[in-house]
Amino acid sequence: MAKKISSAEKRHRQSEERRLRNKSVKSSVRTSVKKFVVLAQKSGSSPANVGEAEVALKDMIKNIDTAAQKGIIKKNTAARKKSRMQLLFNSIKAAR
Repeated sequence: MAKKISSAEKRHRQSEERRLRNKSVKSSVRTSVKKFVVLAQKSGSSPANVGEAEVALKDMIKNIDTAAQKGIIKKNTAARKKSRMQLLFNSIKAAR
């Protein structure tokens, strides 16, 4: 009969907790990106929506930076996402 190894059990518990925590942060990043993109697409109709999109952009950048700082997403991935979203915001701002 195999003996239970407590260190392996503890490592499994720790990895499961980290996985759930990382999943939550990644989900919030995706949600904030989607929220910004939806507002950016709506912003062509009114200048008030551009302001909302700008607030959503700042919130999204904060979420992405936090995830990158925690090591949940890589720094270059964070930079790429932020760059693409900033380009989208600049294009809608220039269009109005």
